[in-house]
Amino acid sequence: MKLYQVRKGQFVYFNNELHKVYGVKPMYKLSIHLIKLRDLSQHITNAVSVEKYTPKELDSFIFNHKAYTLRKDRNAEAGDYILINNPMPDSLDTYSLNEIDLVETADNKGVITSNSHGVKHNEYLLMVPGRAAGSNPIDYKDKEYTEDEGLTDIGTLGMTSSELLPSLGDIYKKKDTDSLLEAMVIAIKEQTVYLGGGIEVTPEELLNTEKWEFLYNLLDK
Repeated sequence: MKLYQVRKGQFVYFNNELHKVYGVKPMYKLSIHLIKLRDLSQHITNAVSVEKYTPKELDSFIFNHKAYTLRKDRNAEAGDYILINNPMPDSLDTYSLNEIDLVETADNKGVITSNSHGVKHNEYLLMVPGRAAGSNPIDYKDKEYTEDEGLTDIGTLGMTSSELLPSLGDIYKKKDTDSLLEAMVIAIKEQTVYLGGGIEVTPEELLNTEKWEFLYNLLDK
């Protein structure tokens, strides 16, 4: 890309991995400042080393070590993350392209985020936890070649085994049952996740949004 084509907020591939531009400083040789979405680490490069990508519905990616799928088939609710892909801020708002924000309140007109932004429902894509069936993993431009030697089944998952694992204290709600069941992650051993109540599941099953819904992490409350 040419420097004048790079804008703050754009999703780009750098070293084959998905990043977001958080700053462009033309006076420097390494003018493009990036955040790797997978782990929120910061990187600096130049315009010719990045390639733009426009996120769309049913794309899935790792954000801060957790998988999400972009959807627009329902409005966001309190506790959801959103990707503001169509920003139209009024004079009192300061949000910009592809900001990722946490919803605090919602109504039929829009949402109020944790950064006090008022965002209309047509301005964002909902970030649903997990990899939805049929989603398009966008973590890597070339899914067959990655920097991390520990990747397994990258064409299907697009993440390392450690990224696939949930965190201790995560609270999940069982969806494919008539009874209300919420359980907390109390232990993780290799590819088995132990939930309260004696429930054992695989990470893949827990990230299946048709079976389980992530609610919050107890340590964040």
